[in-house]
Amino acid sequence: MEKRPKYKFTVVIEKDENGYFAYCPELQGCYTQEDTYEEVFENIKDAISLYIEDRLANNEEIAMAESISLTVVEV
Repeated sequence: MEKRPKYKFTVVIEKDENGYFAYCPELQGCYTQEDTYEEVFENIKDAISLYIEDRLANNEEIAMAESISLTVVEV
């Protein structure tokens, strides 16, 4: 079995009164919501892995951002 290359993506995890929400800004549709940080972290990794497997199976490119900027804006 051929080992696939490793990929690095940005993941944003937010907490609110309903639990934790995680998403990957580079990969449209990769998001999850759970009660705990640990659950949401594992689920977003699974979502990203499934996304990669699907893209590779369909011979599609896996685009990775060169840079992501996260900042706070006060308005």
